[in-house]
Amino acid sequence: MAGIVVSLMQTLVIPIIPHLPEYLNAGVDDTAWVITATLLAAAVATPTMGRLGDMFGKRRMLLISIVLMTVGSVIGAFASTVLPMIVGRTLQGLAAGVIPLGISVMRDVLPKEKLAGAVAMMSASLGVGGALGLPLAAVIAEYGSWHMLFWVSAAMGLVSFVAVTMVVPESPERAGGGFDFVGAVTLSAGLVALLLGISKGASWGWTASSTILCFVIAVIAFAAWATWELRTTAPLVDLRVSARPQVLLTNIASIAFGFAMFAMSMVFPQVVQLPEQTGSGLGGSMLMAGLVMAPMGIMLLFAAPVSSYITNNFGPKITLMAGAVVVAVGYFIGAFMLHSEWQLVVIGIIIGIGTGLAYGAMPALIMGGVPASQTGAANSFNTLMRSLGTSFASAIAGVITSQMFIQLGDAEIPTADAFKTIMLIAGGAAVVAFCVTGVIPKRSAPAEVDDVVVDPAEVR
Repeated sequence: MAGIVVSLMQTLVIPIIPHLPEYLNAGVDDTAWVITATLLAAAVATPTMGRLGDMFGKRRMLLISIVLMTVGSVIGAFASTVLPMIVGRTLQGLAAGVIPLGISVMRDVLPKEKLAGAVAMMSASLGVGGALGLPLAAVIAEYGSWHMLFWVSAAMGLVSFVAVTMVVPESPERAGGGFDFVGAVTLSAGLVALLLGISKGASWGWTASSTILCFVIAVIAFAAWATWELRTTAPLVDLRVSARPQVLLTNIASIAFGFAMFAMSMVFPQVVQLPEQTGSGLGGSMLMAGLVMAPMGIMLLFAAPVSSYITNNFGPKITLMAGAVVVAVGYFIGAFMLHSEWQLVVIGIIIGIGTGLAYGAMPALIMGGVPASQTGAANSFNTLMRSLGTSFASAIAGVITSQMFIQLGDAEIPTADAFKTIMLIAGGAAVVAFCVTGVIPKRSAPAEVDDVVVDPAEVR
């Protein structure tokens, strides 16, 4: 529930984005930070909360994350100008670590036979909340005050806090050492610079000095971070563990999968809402766009037990490869089926099934390659890789739609070929994920010392 609430929060403001300058009495460039601030805060919080969870308790950090989201929602509910809205959305973004922290708690407290299904369900909540949040937000925005979006988010956050407090036990696993402040600062600087360049590149210009400066800072910060992480005794992210083939290749596949999943969210709402006379739109409403996306989120839930079954019987590698095949098929067919709402629903269902299979397998592969004391940091880093994939999808889709358009009055409308191109590239990303997953070894790391029970008699 907490995972769905946090991911739902990300899409709650989508219906009101065009109206934010009016609501907040600010310019378009200023109100764009309402979205960008959440993206940047999530990138910083995800690895940081994962490491803090390993050190001080995953349940504790889970509750702190929910509190931050709830407080941010209340601030947003009272906001009438752009600055408090940005503050509220930043606090909401700091809750992005809820899903990897929840997965890590499950590894520590659930019996093995229930772990795969629980992890698949928790991982799928990332997409479920996003898909279901769009129609919910559209209904609230159309029939009520836009402030109600944030009150709903705050109420759901409060319910989640109470539920986690009453039901979820604390993990007994703890990592040693202190918190890596240098690693946190350098990684955060690199992520902020990279994502700022990606998210603002289209509006600033990809060759503008500000965009190039962001990418240069990102390269320098990541180089400094990697150098420090390899030298410190208590790193924020253990790069030596992350370099194990099972972990490294899973993270690379996660970037490709994050790209593939988000491409659908870039295409479908535009296709539904663009006017029919453009030749690429269906002339529907935001509510219709949300309803078209909703079946995809529902299928993520239905696919979770299937993902668990395949993982338990054949291993998470096979599950991830199967998910990649299904997603690729969905996109390649969907590139030629963007002509009616029912076609979009069918394609969304196919992609949702594949994504549900894959999202349950990724944490299982990660946890199979890291010690229990690093589960929080490793899962958070994997979630961050998926988020980077979605950011790349947004940037590339923006470049394609800005180059392939028709003029309708004063507006530049993406062509049908632009949407087709995005779908084909997303299908290609799923193929890349399949190929990368295919070379993951069955066992890339020996068992950890603290996972082995030794009989003293055998030693003698």
